[in-house]
Formats: sequence, structure tokens, C-alpha cells
Amino acid sequence: MTEHLPVLQVALPLVAAPLCVLLRNRHAARGLAVLVSWLALAIACTLLSQVQDVGVISYKLGGWAPPLGIEYRIDLLNAYVLVLVASIGAVVFPFGFGTPEQGLREGQQHLYYAALLLCLCGLLGITITGDAFNVFVFLEIASLSSYTLISLGRSRRALTAGFSYLILGSIGGTFILLGIGMLYMMTGSLNIADMAEQLPLVSGTRTVWMAFAFMVIGTSIKLAVFPLHQWLPNAYSYAPGVVSAFLSATATKVSYYVLARIIFTLFGAAFVFETMGLQRLLMPLSVLAMFLGSAAAIYQRDLKRLLAYSSIAQIGYMTLGLSFANVSGLTGGIAHLFNHALMKGGLFLVVAGIVYRIGSSKIEDMRGIGRSMPLTLAAFVIGGLSLIGVPGTVGFISKWYLVLAALEAGSMLIAFMILASSLLAVVYVWRVVEVLYFPAEQDPSSELKDPPWSMLIPSFLLIGATIWFGLQTDLTAGVAGDAARMLLEVAE
Repeated sequence: MTEHLPVLQVALPLVAAPLCVLLRNRHAARGLAVLVSWLALAIACTLLSQVQDVGVISYKLGGWAPPLGIEYRIDLLNAYVLVLVASIGAVVFPFGFGTPEQGLREGQQHLYYAALLLCLCGLLGITITGDAFNVFVFLEIASLSSYTLISLGRSRRALTAGFSYLILGSIGGTFILLGIGMLYMMTGSLNIADMAEQLPLVSGTRTVWMAFAFMVIGTSIKLAVFPLHQWLPNAYSYAPGVVSAFLSATATKVSYYVLARIIFTLFGAAFVFETMGLQRLLMPLSVLAMFLGSAAAIYQRDLKRLLAYSSIAQIGYMTLGLSFANVSGLTGGIAHLFNHALMKGGLFLVVAGIVYRIGSSKIEDMRGIGRSMPLTLAAFVIGGLSLIGVPGTVGFISKWYLVLAALEAGSMLIAFMILASSLLAVVYVWRVVEVLYFPAEQDPSSELKDPPWSMLIPSFLLIGATIWFGLQTDLTAGVAGDAARMLLEVAE
């Protein structure tokens, strides 16, 4: 059974999703989804341990050897991402167990869990497959289920947000498919490792240049790279609370993984940065995202929307790490992939707990609740400190590596901009804290209290992890550094 863990990683949520629809019972569907998410985490951790012990794992589907057959290929980088995605699912799926699902209409619960499992399946599949066309297939599975999950929100604006994401996501997916088709035309292969070996022979052709452009732009839309981020604020703001937490912590992180694979594994750093000069476009766009995303967050009146714009800035940090193309920059970008998932997933769960109690995510409606909901808002403050990058939190670790990368590249200006953009995070985090704890007036008759423990525990797990992994960096920065060195060796 151990040798079949790679395929079980994808097959379990794929099989469980239609079972949730057949069960048509919200309690049974929720229980099945939670069980599968925990099994997926156990498999992901086992695969990471195996990769660290024996090296790259190659699983041949149907017994067909690659490049003819489909291959699931697991190395240190995608094992790291598998653990992240499965961990977020295992923590987020049980959120609010025993309470009504937030933001859902009656009778939709079994469909909701089926869509969550399909999304988990797609994200895990994107990460584990070594076949370029299967990346597109799993990307569409994850995307279609994401559109559904966002549209399940109670607000009519959720439908608009889902439709907007559908349009832009379809454009992104089409660009990726066109790029894959062009590479297949030039190499005759869909196996990513095989394509990477053959591409240097044809890298001077316009077809390969166009394939590169299509794939980078398509993936950037999925990742919400500035200025291709228009779908993200509404999608995170109007989706049900758990959906916002899950997607913010996983979907863009897997897209970042795909972009890193395209750059370093498929095309190679020499082609991308020397021939195509991607850093000349990616670096300024990343810096703009860091400042404009944070600046937009300052002026938001809705806490979910504030966190959504903050995500645009945090994605800027991740892509900035890619643009340096050195070990420190890649380490910072990959570590921030993990760290931001913990921060933003935990913060969106905290907001979901607040909405459960006060029925609103508007910042103005939260005046003075810090004293009535001390545990919930303490978690928010810790998550906010991590977003800023205070020492002792995971946010500090990844930003530290990015500053080192900028100094190694001889760019004091970029290093200064990383620090300056963090000051903007201080402004929007403090703005919320001021409303929560220092209102002009407070209603003494308020009977508010913290949400149930089934909501608090998942929030505490993710927010607590921002402190734990800020102090114990072996799994985050340690594995991220090893993965960065592996990518650069492959690129060379």
C-alpha cells in the first residue's frame, strides 16, 4: 500500500466528493470530508518523509514508464507544498464542527463539501503530477470547484464574484493550455522532466517564446500577480468564511508552485532570466504589489476585503523572491508560500468566528468587541503581527531572507522597499486593532462572547503555528532552502 500513496493522495478526495452528493446529509458529508482531509495530511507527511530519506519518488500510472505514461513525481519542493495544502484542509474542514455551516443556504451543505473535496483533489493533483497536461486538468478541477464554492455565499455579490473569477480563470487556463500545446508541438512530449531536457534544443524558436509567455501570463492570472489580481478581492470578500480561509491559504500558493516549476524546472533560469529577462518585469510588478496592495488595504471598511488586498501585497513578496533567482530569494519566496498560508488562513478563520457572533465583517461593526471576545481577537493580533513581520513570527523569517537576497543582488533600494512596505502593514493592522480595543463608546450591555471551541481551535492551530514556525524554522525555512537549492541546480 505504501508504494501507492502518490495516487491515493489524489484518489481519496476525488472518490469522496461524489459520495458526499450521494449521501445528501450534511453531517455525514462533513464527517467524510474531515476524515479524507486527515488521511490526505497523513499521506502528504509520509511522502515528505520518504523524499527526505530516499530522494525523488516516481510513480508510474498504469505501469507505463514515462515519458509515454503519466508520471506522478514527488521531490522536496512539491512534497513541501503537498504537506501545506493537506495541512490547511485538515485544519479548515472541521472548522465549526457541530454548528451550522456559515454563509450557506439550507440544503446546499452536501454540495459544499463535495466542492471542497474536489478543490482539495485538484490542488493536490496539480502539485504531485509530473505531466504538463495533467497540470491543466487538475487546475480546471480546482478552478471549477472554486467558482462553485465562492458562488455558494449568501450575498448576491458572491455570484458576481464567482462569475468574475470564472471569466478571468478561464482566460488563465486557456493561456496555460495554449502554452502546453505549443511545447508539445516542439518536443513531442507532455512529461515535464522530458520536456525540460528537450527544450534547450529548440529554445531559440518563436514558438517556445510564445509558449513561455502564455504559460507565465496564465499562471500569473491564477496567482493574482499585480495587475492581474482583479478577481481576488471580491472572491475572498463574498465567499463563505471557510472558503475564504481555504482558498487564500492554498489556491494561490499552488499557483506560485506552478510558476516556480515553469521558470526553474521547465524552461530553466538561464532562458527565463538571461534570454527573456523576466526579472525586469517581475521585480517592479512585485514591488508595486507590495505597496499598492497594502495601501488599498488601509482604506477598506470590510475586514475580509482588507485581508484580501493584503494578500495581493503578500503575493508580491513571493514573486519578488522568484525575481532574484538566487538561493536566498527563492528560499524567502518558498518559505513565504508556507508562512502566508498559515497567517492568512488563520486570520480568515478568525473573521469567520467574528461573523458568527456579530453577523457582519464590517470593521465599523466590530467596535469594542476585543474585550468581549478576548481569545478570538488575541488570535487576530498575533496574525496581524506576523503579517507585519515582527521577529518571532513566520512573517519575519521570509522577509529576512528576501532582504538578504536583495543585499546579495546588490540592491539596497529593494531591501529598503521590503522594510518600508512592512510599515504599511502596521497601518492597516493597527487601524483594525484600534477599532477592536479602543472604541469611542462601548455598549456595557453587550453579551458577546468568543465563538465555540470548534471554531477557536482551528484558528488557534494556524495562528499558533505562526509563532511556532517563527521560532522553529527547520520545516519552513530549512526545507524551503533545500528546495531552492534543488531548483537552482536543476535550472543550471
